[in-house]
Amino acid sequence: MKRRLRLAITGGGTGGHLSPAVAVIDEIRAREDLEAEILYLGSKNGIESTVIPLMGIEYKQIPTGKLRRYLSLQNFLDIFRVIVGILKSLIHLSSFKPEVLFATGGYVSVPSVVAASLLKIPVVIHEQTGSLGLANRICARFADVIAISIPDTANLPHHKKTVLTGNPVRKNVLSGSKQNAARRFGFDLSLPTIYITGGAQGSHKINTIVGEALPQLLSMAQVIHQTGDSEHGKQDYEHLTRIALSLPQQLQQRYILFRYIGNEIGDIYAISDLVVGRAGAGTVNELTVLGKPSVLIPLPHSAGDEQRANAERLAQVGVAVVIEEAELSSNILVDTIRELVSTPDKLRHMSEAASQIALERAEHKLVDLILQVVESKNTNSR
Repeated sequence: MKRRLRLAITGGGTGGHLSPAVAVIDEIRAREDLEAEILYLGSKNGIESTVIPLMGIEYKQIPTGKLRRYLSLQNFLDIFRVIVGILKSLIHLSSFKPEVLFATGGYVSVPSVVAASLLKIPVVIHEQTGSLGLANRICARFADVIAISIPDTANLPHHKKTVLTGNPVRKNVLSGSKQNAARRFGFDLSLPTIYITGGAQGSHKINTIVGEALPQLLSMAQVIHQTGDSEHGKQDYEHLTRIALSLPQQLQQRYILFRYIGNEIGDIYAISDLVVGRAGAGTVNELTVLGKPSVLIPLPHSAGDEQRANAERLAQVGVAVVIEEAELSSNILVDTIRELVSTPDKLRHMSEAASQIALERAEHKLVDLILQVVESKNTNSR
């Protein structure tokens, strides 16, 4: 007999907050003994507003305000938006009647977590980084359990229950095939392949440097490059397309350009010998679980400087080479990549080091935790 579950999920704004939610949904759907009805409470314009409905999940937009660490007149308007978001969350949660709310962070999660607490709905929050972000610090006050990804996570409330689960990885990330990728992209498996990404939104700085370095990069490797789906990313995509078309045909065939990467991501990771990108929690987690060597370029001034901390953690155990954005140039990028792809033994050692620090099956542990919280609530209410 199947176990039934009514689950509400909130969180998003960025791919890093969305990925754990998608991984948990995938895990729930993969369990033959579990039948779940899921409601997703997300933002109007965040990446989740596109991805979640395509997964066949009921989606409700929740107004919210951006959480700032500084004084601004905009804060007063955003407080009003948060209040409206709480009221809308109360309406949707009261109607759906979930057994538990799972929150993955981002400012959109705050109204729904507060509303769930008011309705006595158990709340499980998940932190992807080594320190609770501002939204999750607020949400932690209302949470029954805090799931963490890193053992020494900072800013945890002492009176709250915490469980080390790791950071879940989407199933399509894990299910890639190098051979499928080679056929899909027309790549030569005897050549190294580099995956370059600035994340879902993209990085104008990284895209610009890659454009300058493209002929040199393609002379030594095949390159899959994600420019991002933001306005800058779209402009960079067009600019890089023009650069690529100016190159000799042999080099053009070694360059695959994307704005946004969806289900191709598994094959892309599978064929990649080296990944160049930002150091967001989701990316770093995928790299360690997959055992991928990397060149990390932390986003300057990320919340709590978390990307620098993520990158340094991998560099300390020999998994990644770190280049600060202020020091990034086409020459430095080319020299760093050339040194790595020309020494396969070094790439192999980096891959082995990545696999040793990975916390695997996080999505399985999170679903088990969610079910345990529901069971505990049911037991206490008898």
